[in-house]
Amino acid sequence: MLIVGLGNPGSAYARTRHNIGFMVIDELCRRHSVQNVSKSSFEGELFKMEGHFLLKPTTYMNLSGKSVLAVKNFYKIDEVIVVHDDLDLPFGALRFKTGGGHGGHNGLKSTDGAIGQEYIRVRMGIGKPEHKTQVADYVLSPFSPSEEAKLSEWISKAADAVEMLLRTSCTDVASKCSLKGI
Repeated sequence: MLIVGLGNPGSAYARTRHNIGFMVIDELCRRHSVQNVSKSSFEGELFKMEGHFLLKPTTYMNLSGKSVLAVKNFYKIDEVIVVHDDLDLPFGALRFKTGGGHGGHNGLKSTDGAIGQEYIRVRMGIGKPEHKTQVADYVLSPFSPSEEAKLSEWISKAADAVEMLLRTSCTDVASKCSLKGI
């Protein structure tokens, strides 16, 4: 199984809403004994965890699919989980979904274009700005102080959810399940 956390590389983006997927991968790496297996051709940070792979694409969000495809093809991986931010869910919400559209999310759009739409999505709600014209600034901004106070707990719950997906039938769980947020 390949678990992908979407985000942007670099310290300027480290604690932004768009990087919530990276944060979950970091938590999984912290919890488990992982081995770094990155190669330059993967264009991402890749770790092996108990027979699974964890990926943080370093292509920036809009080209994430390039990294996902490289790892998926090299290791001949069939099942993929993508952890990402979702504007359509309130902050703290966590939902599973198999397939579907990208909803304007450029990381999902790139991934869909590279590997198709049939992968598990772990959707992490970040809320939305007042006006649609503010979306780019909103997703690239840090969490509010009240959100930041709950962020560690939420990331931990999302990592728990990914671990649950790895222990069960991903397709069954993702098609029927959502978790109450923080």
